Amino acid sequence: MEKFMADMMSNLYGNPHSASPSSQLSTNRIEDIRLKVLQFFKANPALFDIVFTANATAGIKLVMDAFRDHKGGYSYGYHQDAHTSLVGVRESAIASRCLDDEDVEQWLSSGAFLVEDGLKSGANLFAYPAQSNMDGRRLPLSWIPRARSSSVISPTYTLLDASAFVSTAQLDLSNADTAPDFTVLSFYKMFGFPDLGALIVRKESGAILKERKYFGGGTVDVVLCNKEQWHAPKGDSLHERLEDGSLPFHSILALDAAIDVHKTLYGSMEQIAQHTAFLAQRLYDGLMSLRHANSDPVCEMYSHAPAFKKSGKSQGPIIAFNLRNSQGAWVSNTEVEKLAAVRKFHVRSGGLCNPGGVAACLGLEPWEMRKNFSGMSNITLVFNFSAMMRQPWYLMLLESSLLTACGDSWLQMWCRNRHIFREDYRRNSRKHWRYVHDERR
Repeated sequence: MEKFMADMMSNLYGNPHSASPSSQLSTNRIEDIRLKVLQFFKANPALFDIVFTANATAGIKLVMDAFRDHKGGYSYGYHQDAHTSLVGVRESAIASRCLDDEDVEQWLSSGAFLVEDGLKSGANLFAYPAQSNMDGRRLPLSWIPRARSSSVISPTYTLLDASAFVSTAQLDLSNADTAPDFTVLSFYKMFGFPDLGALIVRKESGAILKERKYFGGGTVDVVLCNKEQWHAPKGDSLHERLEDGSLPFHSILALDAAIDVHKTLYGSMEQIAQHTAFLAQRLYDGLMSLRHANSDPVCEMYSHAPAFKKSGKSQGPIIAFNLRNSQGAWVSNTEVEKLAAVRKFHVRSGGLCNPGGVAACLGLEPWEMRKNFSGMSNITLVFNFSAMMRQPWYLMLLESSLLTACGDSWLQMWCRNRHIFREDYRRNSRKHWRYVHDERR
């Protein structure tokens, strides 16, 4: 924030869609930052382009808009661990299908259609998260080149949601042949600030995005409105045709500072990955060891444990779990959130914007979800009510981040003496973070 503030105090930046000195300064800085972002993800600027968006969801919607306008429409397959924003893409597809791991492997191995009803579609789009935002499981990136070569009649494109993944792992786009066609991510999840997203496009696959019919300010050179309706879109680059309206140039400039400070403080994403994997394993072991006086476990765990010890290659630093009382009944997630807030702990709970993953994890059938939702006035009551049932409708989520210090991971002190957290919890200094690897060794 200090570096960004100093930049704002020292320079005058204007709307990039102008020839004024302040506007040209903004334009030049933004183009430099594009290259810096691509370099951060090891992407060759000759093979990739980056489109700045409001957030990851806006990037997903941009892809959806183009595929919706594609001649012949498109068939859509998405993984059950997909974020709600990926699930919503199905509404504009000719046919869609939700797949689990077994379904994906069967599709890729058999050479069958992605969606059985999608024979007449002009293109296929396969979307999935690099890391589940529900339980932290990292899905195989090897699916991407296999999907690209699986086309039977219509071409198959891949859309990777890397939002959860990039916060604690290195996204490597150095090999364009194995990289996703479209990758969406959120910078606030990486750096905390700015509130900005991006769509990274593999240029070889970018032509389909030009089929989007909508155009906004800044994406066209000429527009006729009166006696004739015609327009000439900008054609120099993909991002010029897709970034509608005035760019959030102050947020993009803040991204420059964020990348520099991030590198100064933490060195590399590899170091962050090792740090968070170690803390997540320690947290998992601590929660697993929690027992009531009658020796019954306190936590019902949904994240997988062994992967943490393998540097987090197949599991991110997210712990998904629920709590039981000494009688084995579920503890309401809203009760835990309230107590956590009192102790200044940040816990996420509920449906986690991952409907398919939560339903599969908890074994919930569609009729159960419909029946209970129809009987409740709002979703909060659904979560409260489900605590009285045999099966919960929610999960609780804890995540180790680059700012988490070793002492912060002692959350296994939960539930002792009817308190959710220890009274003597305190935030460790950043200096302690630098020595966490020494402690592990």
